[in-house]
Amino acid sequence: MVGSRRAGRDDVWEGVVTGKSRGMLDGSTMYHFVEVRLADGGSARFRIRRRLWKEIAVGDRIVKRADADPARG
Repeated sequence: MVGSRRAGRDDVWEGVVTGKSRGMLDGSTMYHFVEVRLADGGSARFRIRRRLWKEIAVGDRIVKRADADPARG
């Protein structure tokens, strides 16, 4: 599993949400994360927007296209 990071604008990936978490890493800002089992068999942890984090559940498909934010697939 790669370290957690915010998805870049040019990143392209898709997979299934295997976990959700949140935390105040810097002590003042809440960050929202999802763990994703990628279509290529790997796994990764990505930081996502709060609104999407509240909408998705474990088992949902999530897609990140180039020049777009991650979204339910």
